[in-house]
Amino acid sequence: MNIIGRVTKDAEVRTTTQDKKVVSFSVAINDSYRNKQGERVELTSYFDCSYWLSPNVAKLLTKGSSVELTGRVSVRAWTDKDGELRSGLNFHTAQNKLHSTSRKYEPDTIAQPPQTDTSKDPNGIVPQEVEDDLPF
Repeated sequence: MNIIGRVTKDAEVRTTTQDKKVVSFSVAINDSYRNKQGERVELTSYFDCSYWLSPNVAKLLTKGSSVELTGRVSVRAWTDKDGELRSGLNFHTAQNKLHSTSRKYEPDTIAQPPQTDTSKDPNGIVPQEVEDDLPF
């Protein structure tokens, strides 16, 4: 299942009792329709999301960011401290696609693969530059 929405607060990284890291965040999805009277009705659905593959994604999932998520939905029910029945939607995320961010982030803070020096081969030979004869 795919959902597209906005992150409602900055993502948090939690550690389980088995030392696994999970990114927890919430997404709001806005929808609208016209009722029989022709009035526009706005609906907002909230999903509590969890992402288990990499905690580094939490740096990008900031309040207001637009995201597209792929995963599966589950429903949970509980009784709150006042004895009232409550329910919520969980979205177990398999893939995250960031459409826009709400604020700037430092690219250096996100894990990136190490850069290798391609100017030398393993034997230490520096290749000579070759002129490009392409017309564009």
